[in-house]
Amino acid sequence: MKTPVRVVVGAFVLVLMLGGRAGAQYKYPFLNPNLSMEARVNNIVSLLTLDEKIVMLSERPGVPRLEIRSMQQTEGLHGVKAGGGTTTTYPQSIGLGETWDPAILHEVGYTEGYDARYVFQSPKFGRGALIIRAPNADLGRDPRWGRTEECYGEDPFLNGTLAVAFIKGMQGDDPKYFQAAALLKHFLANSNEKGRAGSSSDFDERLFYEYYSVPFRMGFVEGGAKCFMASYNAWNKVPMTTNPIIQSVVVKDWGVDGVICTDAGSLVNMTNAHHYYADTTQGAAGAIKAGMNQFLDKADTPTRNALSQNLISVADLDYVIKGTFRMWIRLGFLDPPDDNPYLKIGTEAVDPWSTPKSKDSVRLATQESIVLLKNSGNLLPLDKTALKSIAVIGPRGNEVVRDWYGSTPPYTVTPLAGIKSKVGSGVNVQFADGKDVAAAVELAKSSDVAIVCVGNNPNPNNAWMKVDDDSEGREGVDRVNITLGSGQEDLVKQVYAANPKTVVVLVSSFPYAINWTQQNVPAILHMANSSQEMGNGLADVLFGDYNPAGRLDETWPKSLDQLPAMMDYNIRDGRTYMYFKGEPLYPFGYGLSYTNFAYSNLRTSAASLSAKGSIDVSVDVKNTGAKAGDEVVQLYVKHIGSTVDRPGKELRGFKRVPIAAGETKTVTMTLPASRLAYWNTTSKSWEVENDKIQLMVGGSSADTKVEQTIAVTP
Repeated sequence: MKTPVRVVVGAFVLVLMLGGRAGAQYKYPFLNPNLSMEARVNNIVSLLTLDEKIVMLSERPGVPRLEIRSMQQTEGLHGVKAGGGTTTTYPQSIGLGETWDPAILHEVGYTEGYDARYVFQSPKFGRGALIIRAPNADLGRDPRWGRTEECYGEDPFLNGTLAVAFIKGMQGDDPKYFQAAALLKHFLANSNEKGRAGSSSDFDERLFYEYYSVPFRMGFVEGGAKCFMASYNAWNKVPMTTNPIIQSVVVKDWGVDGVICTDAGSLVNMTNAHHYYADTTQGAAGAIKAGMNQFLDKADTPTRNALSQNLISVADLDYVIKGTFRMWIRLGFLDPPDDNPYLKIGTEAVDPWSTPKSKDSVRLATQESIVLLKNSGNLLPLDKTALKSIAVIGPRGNEVVRDWYGSTPPYTVTPLAGIKSKVGSGVNVQFADGKDVAAAVELAKSSDVAIVCVGNNPNPNNAWMKVDDDSEGREGVDRVNITLGSGQEDLVKQVYAANPKTVVVLVSSFPYAINWTQQNVPAILHMANSSQEMGNGLADVLFGDYNPAGRLDETWPKSLDQLPAMMDYNIRDGRTYMYFKGEPLYPFGYGLSYTNFAYSNLRTSAASLSAKGSIDVSVDVKNTGAKAGDEVVQLYVKHIGSTVDRPGKELRGFKRVPIAAGETKTVTMTLPASRLAYWNTTSKSWEVENDKIQLMVGGSSADTKVEQTIAVTP
């Protein structure tokens, strides 16, 4: 006799133990939580019909006959979509990267995972998904990439560290269950939009291991993620959807055993764009052999054809579909409800995104993400007690624009609204969007200070592949140039001519070559799009209630002439701070503060570094100014006497540290020798050289303050 086990959430009955028990007996062995995961998934697969196995390869897998619920994936780079409803919305990923703060990334991931569980389990909603397509572990190797907004920047160690924090926050700290599951995208080297359906990212084996795959490897091995999406492009002419590296490295070496999915359209692309297979039957067979277990395409007919033509076997299907069942177990779908601590989520009286905790979290992330690019004459912070009038000008001044990979925010605070709220009714704050340049100039002239908000719109009219001008980008569209389009820098010029007390706020998803603005305007801030607390976070910085400490996570060039061709994936040809040729507009890691910091007394815990050990690198950092603030202490390493090609410098440690005015703090970063390893293409293994390394510590890649050379020994 079957006795269903149910968990009651208010008046909502959520069936989470799929099947039941009679006495101590489970209807099916897979319902027994005391069995090993592999024993359970093997039992499930043994019970399935061929039709059910093919359904498991679909975008919404499940087995209703066995009461194994169906669930698809959802987006969530900076706010979980959760079936299209409202949830907490943070700044875009490129802005989260500019925090250089793993703690805030952990908080973002945790909030997203919690929101996803809440929406999935709450009796008010009961929608969404618990497999979230985030983080984007791709690297921003070129500022023209239309999806730069989705990544944490150009450096693999920074990206990987932040991805690990985000994943751990999202998946939770329970030793058995995931709060929600992170699905990393897009593996691998997917940083061009033009022609992406059939393009090939070509580079050598060392760059695979030492650059492009680093954030993924860290996310899987250190973060514990078990899922990912294959990218549209090929690597060295082999489409990633069928690339053998998935099995030989990602599964075998990095332990990924969960959901491995195609991107939408990839099955057809392998035939029509890559011309790698003659038809989708061959393509489906190749993808399944490579390890794909969920297709975001209609793959049932090609899969059946592949079976009938003996291109794949039923055993091949059995092997791949186990990955989805492993995730169902990790998420607690097949276990008794009392075992899973995350089943309590959904009973709250107040939606989590409506709580002060959620709002404060977004506001802090927004504050931390803002980068002070220039502050000549200490124009900032503004003194609201000394101002009678403020002009807020520009197309980004009175909007918060969503992109396609965050959530629908519960509310938004525009720059204009945040500034008005900050200064109160005693200061006259007026707005001009800049379409009427003469009116904007007149407003600037009559105001004590002008705040010009310019930048990109990540989602014009919610239209696919639409951008306002060729300096903007998004999914499907790479940027043609990197100067401010739509006459925005000309607007800055005219406003500045009318009022020398002009502050430029660049609200953007990628770097811009704002050369004239940098040369002339006294104060410049950068922040990313889409935060629900955009206006409040900005106003906090503008008026000194928060001392900015964001740091750029990409090199900002002065012009496209400083960059290699877009499709040149060999970063040694002049990409990123590691190989950049010439002087950038702003270097990687750059950002100013309302105070100053002095570095001294660099030292290590040992005189040399063992190839199998680690050392602590310590430095004293003093806040020499009159205002408390955070310093982002950055540790770079340069190899001396290496037998292989190495970058000029590589980020190998960082720490964001609050320091009171006049205070000196000792900042310590651990440097494992494993971070110094290169990929030996002969032995096919990581190797730490017996060489010397120069340790360089400071406030950016171009401004290291103290240095020391030590030996790396056997």
